[in-house]
Amino acid sequence: MGLVIYDTLARRKVPFEPAVPGHVGIYVCGPTVYSDPHLGHARGPVVYDVLRRYLLHKGYKVRFVSNITDVGHLTDDADEGEDKIVRRAKLERLEPMEVADKYMWSYFDAMAALNVLRPSIAPRASGHIPEMWELTERLLERGVAYVREGSVYFRVRAFPQYGKLSGKKLEELRAGARVEVREEKEDPLDFALWKAAEPGHIMRWKSPWGEGYPGWHIECTAMSLKYLGEGFDLHAGGIDLQFPHHECEIAQAEAAGFRFARHWMHHNHVLLQGEKMAKSTGNLVLLHDLLKAHEPMALRFYLLQTHYRSPMDFTWEGLEAAKRGYARLLQAYREVRGRKKTAPPGTTPELERALDALEKAFMEAIEDDLSTPEALAAFFTFLPELHKLLPEAKGESLARAEAVFHTLGEEILGIFPERVLEEKLSGPLLEGLIELLLELREEARRAKDYEKSDRIRERLRALGVIVEDTKEGPKWRLEAV
Repeated sequence: MGLVIYDTLARRKVPFEPAVPGHVGIYVCGPTVYSDPHLGHARGPVVYDVLRRYLLHKGYKVRFVSNITDVGHLTDDADEGEDKIVRRAKLERLEPMEVADKYMWSYFDAMAALNVLRPSIAPRASGHIPEMWELTERLLERGVAYVREGSVYFRVRAFPQYGKLSGKKLEELRAGARVEVREEKEDPLDFALWKAAEPGHIMRWKSPWGEGYPGWHIECTAMSLKYLGEGFDLHAGGIDLQFPHHECEIAQAEAAGFRFARHWMHHNHVLLQGEKMAKSTGNLVLLHDLLKAHEPMALRFYLLQTHYRSPMDFTWEGLEAAKRGYARLLQAYREVRGRKKTAPPGTTPELERALDALEKAFMEAIEDDLSTPEALAAFFTFLPELHKLLPEAKGESLARAEAVFHTLGEEILGIFPERVLEEKLSGPLLEGLIELLLELREEARRAKDYEKSDRIRERLRALGVIVEDTKEGPKWRLEAV
């Protein structure tokens, strides 16, 4: 049937058909690099990485652009407040670009650990100031922007389609709903294309309108048009960017006379205790902490268990369950690889039919708006049949099973890089043995035989099993997990 996506602009599922046959251009709003990434920052990259991998698997050439915001994103997400990077630079007593570089590489390191493919282009906002000037001048020439006291503002009411992405109506947008109204604006709804630098503002450039810095929204419009051209295939990002950021991007591009993105996708929030993960509130779990304590591929698996358009509520219990589920899949893949080496030649018809069903169900799920939960469910539906047939399976069918695991699990979902196939990750037998040893340790502790208890713990540590005593009882993890 081909790929169908939920297009935010159309408000329905639509066939995804690239403008240029065989080529796909995608722009994803990247991070503002002023602190270490949290789990919420991983969801979008993982989701759109699956989309990219699927398209590559289908033979498309994909230009995947994801920016780095290193200037212009203010603390109020609009036209007021302090630049987030400048604010962090003051706290850490570093140069703003030093802060941007530090946290940009922190982000890229986390994405690499999660097996997210690097963008084709990762443009930095600070490196594209001339392109932003050019777009701003074009808007001024067309009368949809104006200069006030060294700042340049976009006339929202000059673009009647404003609100078509978010569904918001101009008459319903009230002044002061998000920020205090700046007096120099003609209309409270107008937004900055270029901001005059206040005294003491560190990040500033000389411009035709005086020293200043770009507005947040103009950055992505300028960079996406530069690297993907007019009418590029897909613009994606978090649901919180839908308004005002993406709405403003559309207004700037189309008011300047450019055709903008043909399709729009938005992923939902990762929640912690029912609230959105956010740096501003401190309600977050840092990615680096998770990646140190848990197998990154199990974390990626966890993120894919919820459909990207639904909120995902992070819980430690959910992560532990995901680790067990991932271990089951990985163990099955390893067993297929191991048995293939000694299996007799020939095919096993029942296994061939089960593989046909797996491939069909998996691809139908992915092509239905990236339904990764259903794609993973197809694997777990397949596992009982696989385990039943494995002992007598023939070599050619096992070779195909290995190829299917690789194609669906690694090429598309990205959860089986070669390194995890070589590591000793927990399987049901190993987990059972560790739980048995922990029960013996608990018995020793209840008997106050602390020497024996400590000896079991140290022997497990020597084998790479870390035991932590908690209020809920002992918890364990593999050193590499």
